[in-house]
Amino acid sequence: MTATPPLDELLATMHVVSIPMRVRFRGVLHREIALFAGPSGWGEFSPFLEYDALEASRWLGAAVDAAWGSWPAPVRAAVPVNATVPAVAAAEVAPVLARYDGCRTAKVKVAERGQALADDVSRVAAVRDVMGANAHLRVDANGGWSVDDAVSAITALAPYDLEYVEQPCASVDELIDLRKRLAHNGIDIRIAADESIRKAEDPLRVARLGAADVAVVKVAPLGGVSAALRIATESALSTVVSSAIDSSVGIAAGVALAAALPELPFACGLGTLELMAGDVVLDPLVPQGGSLGVRRPQPDPALLERHRATADREQWWRERVTACHAELSARTA
Repeated sequence: MTATPPLDELLATMHVVSIPMRVRFRGVLHREIALFAGPSGWGEFSPFLEYDALEASRWLGAAVDAAWGSWPAPVRAAVPVNATVPAVAAAEVAPVLARYDGCRTAKVKVAERGQALADDVSRVAAVRDVMGANAHLRVDANGGWSVDDAVSAITALAPYDLEYVEQPCASVDELIDLRKRLAHNGIDIRIAADESIRKAEDPLRVARLGAADVAVVKVAPLGGVSAALRIATESALSTVVSSAIDSSVGIAAGVALAAALPELPFACGLGTLELMAGDVVLDPLVPQGGSLGVRRPQPDPALLERHRATADREQWWRERVTACHAELSARTA
């Protein structure tokens, strides 16, 4: 694990930006991000606002790993990525997909609070209609279904030939129960785990108990590229690397992880920059021909200034970094 630099050193290099979203995502219309410049490059710290200091400290560890540590050597020069379709109305699907150059896989958000299964079905149907029969579709419920609801929803969505269903239920025990019930009903579909890995005290429990077929791995909540690579390798599950609505600085870390994996059977969820209406680099890490090249773009001073957060939000992030630094230092002492 990369040694944590002193708090003063972190804060001295910090830039806080607020980037507008193209659509509301996780209830926000602006994505706030803290960036650090270290001897190895830039690191991103952007845990969602509701995360407490203990959980967010893992994200700070990933930023430290990027800016003060080193990443494993790549075994591929480019990484295939999927389009991401938020929980929009079916009529809005085509414009969303049009932003993803060459992507032949789409992840569709479902189980949105306040929406019904009929909304999910119409959205997935619209994606299939726009992308065609040969495209790969997957859905992500973010743990929003009960087991009963998941059985009903997956039964309704299965005719659209899904690659897998990501985090249909919240707990590992529910995922196990769901897999048994789907098998009993003759529904053969992969289950992927995301929150059950990145939010778990034991991220390998999912694999050990046979609760999922696919591991969705994110660099930031797992503490950095090397830590995430270790978890992906030890799980022995097919791995999909995903991002968490990052700037190009954060996405570069996800690309570094995906590029270092021995095998990469699925497109990765690293095209999420298309959900934002801005970035901090001049050459954003957006899909070209359905892939992202392995590279590490650097923030542009003018863009950092353009998206600079207000003084009160910058102070909020300084206080957050201070609290997370204490948690991270205690864990790595």
